[in-house]
Amino acid sequence: MIDKLEFFIALARERHFGRAAEECGVTQPTLSAGIKQLEDQLGVMLVQRGSRFQGLTPEGSRVLEWARRIVGDSRTMREEMRAARHGLAGHVRIAAIPTALAMTPRLTTPFREKHPNVTFSILSRTSIEVLTLLENFEIDVGITYLENEPLGRVAAVPLYSERYQLITAAGNTYSERETVTWKEVAALPLCLLTSDMQNRRIINHHLQEAGVEAHPTLESNSMIVLFSHIRTGKWSSIMPLNLAETFGFAEPIRSIPIVEPDAHHTVGLVAAHREPHTPLVSALLHEAKVLADALDGFR
Repeated sequence: MIDKLEFFIALARERHFGRAAEECGVTQPTLSAGIKQLEDQLGVMLVQRGSRFQGLTPEGSRVLEWARRIVGDSRTMREEMRAARHGLAGHVRIAAIPTALAMTPRLTTPFREKHPNVTFSILSRTSIEVLTLLENFEIDVGITYLENEPLGRVAAVPLYSERYQLITAAGNTYSERETVTWKEVAALPLCLLTSDMQNRRIINHHLQEAGVEAHPTLESNSMIVLFSHIRTGKWSSIMPLNLAETFGFAEPIRSIPIVEPDAHHTVGLVAAHREPHTPLVSALLHEAKVLADALDGFR
């Protein structure tokens, strides 16, 4: 039954029989037959059918919750037995919000030193995408904001707090200031992350608190694009302090704290709310706690 549940999860995610079959590595008739057999076994219709996929039935939505739980437990069991035989090994899939990407080596590097048979994939995603990928078993852990928007049922380890800085070139407005206010920052030619990013929604919120709005002259979902434009001296940006420190800005780029308010938001590691976790995820959660303690020592 596990393979049929995996077919069903893939169909719910892709919402297309052909794409779901391709993802599962089977033909479309094989996938369709597997889901029909699952319906026969359970005695309910799971999928609204027509000439194409039209969605899940109410029973299908409930079965999807069970399918994720059962498939997750099955994968955990297999990985735990493999770890018992061969030690911790495998591939870890991480999705992180763009502002946290520069922090990932602080987690992955010591982890791989302890477990040299582990490899990694790291993706840049929005906070909403991180949670969706986690729910659909497409990643093992995510790095995202913990307290600004709802997370749902996840296991979370707080890592650090984002505090916000004006990043600008020497000679620009406010570049010689010790601090700058959110209201003052709004008048500058800004390059910011796109509005689908939670970091941008946070920035918009603090600007609105100051009675102003952001009108960026450039938007991107890439931090590299933002940094590149800042270095021209023609744009400024609002970025977390930890990100600016990681990139090691030197002259002629200045990093100036933004106050009124002195805002901060917690970023952490999240994993699906499941006990037990796979050995790899359990080890990553432990490594995240070690990293959090180390980062706290620098505050």
